[in-house]
Amino acid sequence: MLVFFTSDMHGRIEQYQRLFRSIAEERPDAVLLGGDLLPMLFDSGDSDMDGDFVRGFLAEGFRRLRDSLGSSYPEVLLILGNDDPRFEESAVMDAASTGVWQYIHNKRVELGGFSFYGYSYVPPTPFLLKDWERYDVSRYVDPGSVSPEEGRRSVPEDARVTRNATILDDLKKLAGAEDLERSVFLFHSPPHQTTLDRAALDGRMVDHVPLDVHIGSIAIRRFIEDRQPLITLHGHVHESARLMGEWHDRIGRTHLYGAAHDGPELALVRFDPNVPEKATRELL
Repeated sequence: MLVFFTSDMHGRIEQYQRLFRSIAEERPDAVLLGGDLLPMLFDSGDSDMDGDFVRGFLAEGFRRLRDSLGSSYPEVLLILGNDDPRFEESAVMDAASTGVWQYIHNKRVELGGFSFYGYSYVPPTPFLLKDWERYDVSRYVDPGSVSPEEGRRSVPEDARVTRNATILDDLKKLAGAEDLERSVFLFHSPPHQTTLDRAALDGRMVDHVPLDVHIGSIAIRRFIEDRQPLITLHGHVHESARLMGEWHDRIGRTHLYGAAHDGPELALVRFDPNVPEKATRELL
């Protein structure tokens, strides 16, 4: 079973074109997209194109692939990330209804004898868009970050949910009491204190307090330690692979892969969940 995983393309047309070519050439069984897929709200880079990015480019690109590949078209599973405004979620769901992909935030789907779960939220960041941010394990916010109760949202949320919801509680509900031995989790955030969450914050301080250079989710780390899914997939921290020299990690029996990248290339992870230790990552 060949699975592609990539993340954090931020609407970059050339990266998507490389992904489409790779799918057409290699014909994977599944393609997983781990969030931060869309142009940033005020981006003026190579993502600038007129019209609706989701419907006019992304869904149309996958639709053309489906038409050309026929029965070889892969299952495409995706989530959004903290830079993807939530008002685009309706367009993503509309495209899902046509069968070009499955939108799996807070959902579980079965594929090839494995359970695939999706989860978009990240812990509080310094950024102001809060559509996909949650408190992590408590209402504590790291120095320099902005709480989910502040900032801006493109879609309103009940203030009681914003104040009380945590990633920790969300994951308990998502996984329930299921056996996760043959599960793959598509997260946007990496877990805390791993090779996948190292940010370029060396020497930075806020109000004389040094910033933690590991900015991943404590809740996701605890979830992995406690529940031991087979594979977890992560994005969000673009520079981590460059700073740490690694794109993968291990927590107990769980294999962790990262596809965030801070260069112009597409970071493409290929893996077979039957042999997770043989995963590879290529910059295209």
